[in-house]
Amino acid sequence: MNVVQSIGAALTPQGLIWTVILFGIAVFLHELAHYALARAQGVSVRSFSIGMGPVLLKRQWKGTEWRVSALPLGGYVEIDGMAPEDDGQGRARQPTRGFAALPAWGKVAVLLAGPLMNLVLGIGLMTASFSAQGIPALDRARIEDVQAGSRAQTLGLQAGDVIVAIDGRDLPETRVVGGREAPGYEGVRDALAQPGPHTFTVERSGTPRDVRFDWQPSVGGERQRLGIRYGPDVQPAGIGTALSTALSTTAQAGPQVLRSFAALFGQFFTFDLSPDENVSGPIGTAEIVSRAAELGPWALVQIATLLNLSLAFFNLLPIPGLDGGRILLVLVGALRGRPLSFAQEQAINFAGFAFLMTLIAFVWLRDVARFF
Repeated sequence: MNVVQSIGAALTPQGLIWTVILFGIAVFLHELAHYALARAQGVSVRSFSIGMGPVLLKRQWKGTEWRVSALPLGGYVEIDGMAPEDDGQGRARQPTRGFAALPAWGKVAVLLAGPLMNLVLGIGLMTASFSAQGIPALDRARIEDVQAGSRAQTLGLQAGDVIVAIDGRDLPETRVVGGREAPGYEGVRDALAQPGPHTFTVERSGTPRDVRFDWQPSVGGERQRLGIRYGPDVQPAGIGTALSTALSTTAQAGPQVLRSFAALFGQFFTFDLSPDENVSGPIGTAEIVSRAAELGPWALVQIATLLNLSLAFFNLLPIPGLDGGRILLVLVGALRGRPLSFAQEQAINFAGFAFLMTLIAFVWLRDVARFF
């Protein structure tokens, strides 16, 4: 299979459309939050663009030029007083009005609004998913399907059975595999990689029973399959439980997301193009969305949740050019009792922007390198 065929096998037109929609909504609401907090403090916003690059459509409304731009991924707002001013002689100077005239807390509020919007949206989507679908119990593996004529059917396993223990040991919530955390229910796969006798403790209609069998992962060089499809068990939840679980899940996800970004930076500085399933580029993201689109609307909701949480955490990183980097500069100025000089701030922001553009190019390159 050549490169084009390989990409085509994973991407679908429906998936590409949903990628643009999900990412577009996340970015639009992010920028809308910046816009709202600036306007609430009396700061004008010159333009608000959905998309990047050349402007396709524009309309003036409430003192802001609202734009639709050619590149569908991304967006921006031009807040008065955030970019350098023209001194009248063709030279840039430190702005003195609008955003620049706000107190430190006002600036932080404008900058923090975008990531907080994505964070709130991600938690809200997760709460809706848990409330509608239930909360996954990672320490219990529910058998979703048993293949006809398989070893599993011979052993008497049925769809709806819940595996709660393997070889006398309860399944953990999470386990460490290859240096990363993995759901405990995937321990079923680990057990089937080991030859010998096994015992699955299975709950059926609330009654436990032991299923004992001898197992060989391969016979004559051919991989053996038990013949089950499984996933985490799901417990029903009300709104309150769904919200509290969403909050705790987000708190737990934060460090994991940051470790993923740290690994990405490590790969960037060593120019390691090996794929990383924890951080996807645009092609990888479109592939994931394509698969989710085939599974149904709740799978897309889960992808939207992850996308918004990732945007929130990434934008809060203290890197110049990101909201977190700008917040850091504001706080440094507040601690010094005066803002950084125009030259200092320009140099820092330029370096941060150059780093981000290089990092984005690296992610694109790593994404494409997977197909070779």
